[in-house]
Amino acid sequence: MVVLLQPVTLDSHLCVNPKCKPSPVLIPVVDLTDPDAKTQIVKACEEFGFFKIVNHGVRPDLLTQLEQEAIKFFALHQSLKDKAGPPDPFGYGGKRIGPNGDVGWVEYILLNANTHLSSTKTNAVFQQTPAIFREAVEAYIEEMKRMSSKVLEMVAEELRIEQKEKLSRLVKVKESDSCLRMNHYPEKVDDTTAKEEIGFGEHTDPQLISVLRSNDHEGLQICLKDGTWVAVPPDHSTFFVLVGDTLQVMTNGRFKSVKHRVLTNTKRSRLSMIYFAGPPLTEKIAPLSCLVPEQEDWLYKEFTWSQYKLSAYKTKLGDYRLSLFEKQLPFSISSV
Repeated sequence: MVVLLQPVTLDSHLCVNPKCKPSPVLIPVVDLTDPDAKTQIVKACEEFGFFKIVNHGVRPDLLTQLEQEAIKFFALHQSLKDKAGPPDPFGYGGKRIGPNGDVGWVEYILLNANTHLSSTKTNAVFQQTPAIFREAVEAYIEEMKRMSSKVLEMVAEELRIEQKEKLSRLVKVKESDSCLRMNHYPEKVDDTTAKEEIGFGEHTDPQLISVLRSNDHEGLQICLKDGTWVAVPPDHSTFFVLVGDTLQVMTNGRFKSVKHRVLTNTKRSRLSMIYFAGPPLTEKIAPLSCLVPEQEDWLYKEFTWSQYKLSAYKTKLGDYRLSLFEKQLPFSISSV
């Protein structure tokens, strides 16, 4: 099954590649109950670094409840939201994305998804909301952990990695450094004409995989291998999975971390929720030996997730973060 994605062309002042394909692009849709799902997932990770999930097993009422409660939080008076900020990186933030000058038409909350680790700013968010919000968040996180673990187990099985839980255990263990982000792209009530703004600039996600859901408003775009940007039709009943930098390294570049962005329509608000499935901080990240037996064939140096996370935090949103961890090929001069 596939979904049609339409190519987009944008004004040059947005600093994007204006390439446009003459025909729609087909993006894979994976039914998790399909016996062939694992093959479809790996193929999608290789070709796009992105795919859509249906028959995921997450209760529709949980999705509706969490979305409603998140909207209530973002509708709070600014002074109340600011009590959960500024982000450290957890907590509430607005317009500024990270510490390096990136901005967007967005406000957000970033929550620690590991209940074993305390976060003052995560707790501050919950202090501004009713108990039902925290309950919905915790239930949602458990569902995202289950779904991301299942996807990673399917990847391991299809790639014939000896230990089926080699990848999924990184998300399942209590030390897992995962998080949940809720992005709200508000409408501009004083704007008389609908126009697009950069809500969240182009970037890749540093973790293993990201599981994304949004309401029924458009805005998400992904970049294909040839630099073409395509718009992803919204579907609030399904999820999208994106390959992250860490999984690209562990597959030695066989999977590609997909570059994506959000453009917002200023006449309509948009809400998205992204679960970032991350490994423990001390986990060593390197190409898997069962996929690349010889270290001389590694494209990347070994590093810990903590090292990469710290390095990524120091970069701008659109920087190619993996460049610092790529192995340099030996330099040789051909004889003449």
